[in-house]
Amino acid sequence: RSWIDEEKLQRFAESVDWEKECDRIANPQLIYPAYYKTQTFHGIPGGYLTPGAAVSYDPITQYFLPPNENWVRQAALEPIGGLPRRILDLGCGTGSTTLHLKQAFPHAEVIGLDLSPYMLFMGEYKAKQQHLNITWKHAKAEATGFPDASFDVVTAALLFHEIPVSTAPHILAEAFRLLTPGGQLVILDGNQTTLHQITWLTEIFEEPYIQAYAQGNVEAWLEKAGFVARETYTIWGVHQVNIGRKPQPVATPSAVTVEENEDMPATAPA
Repeated sequence: RSWIDEEKLQRFAESVDWEKECDRIANPQLIYPAYYKTQTFHGIPGGYLTPGAAVSYDPITQYFLPPNENWVRQAALEPIGGLPRRILDLGCGTGSTTLHLKQAFPHAEVIGLDLSPYMLFMGEYKAKQQHLNITWKHAKAEATGFPDASFDVVTAALLFHEIPVSTAPHILAEAFRLLTPGGQLVILDGNQTTLHQITWLTEIFEEPYIQAYAQGNVEAWLEKAGFVARETYTIWGVHQVNIGRKPQPVATPSAVTVEENEDMPATAPA
């Protein structure tokens, strides 16, 4: 049985002034990429730029993350080490992982970023219901507008199967740029090996880019983007987590001090 009260969700959706709320959230300067604006996701005409997509996303996604969506999202975030100060969740959708991040790291500044103001509105609403202070930003994952080295952790849950593989390197390059040295990138998505072997799985949710994703290799993409300490593991066989770190700068030899070289002759004057 679904853990979401879909009738209650539908009543809520009908009570929202979507145009007003999305105008409040949307960045008017943002230009939507063609791969996003013109695509149908989950069989919904207009894709994620519609109230229908925002309202139906959580009821659909719970079936994409068996055996339990919350368990999967929590397990994916377990490798995050230390106490990150700033965390960015790329392609956050309705903020399900973003909320988990804030709950796991309550003292961190957590930002959810997505291309759809409709999805961001749902994330904002869910955060308010749980009294969680989260910032929401309407932007592209491949061009966030944040400064270099401004986040300790960057996450992306269920993002890479929803973009063309040609866009993946640009998003990974942006994540690399945004991370502080030693910062961590965590990616949760479908297991590429499983999706490639069982092709009917790629057709269930009507995802336009998932077959190309299934034929790829996220760990190889991370290596090419410059990430080190890379790891790949699966959760319940059907989910894949990829981790990488931005390298620390190479230490340079310190300058030789006078005290260390008192026995060296002084340079004779010219």
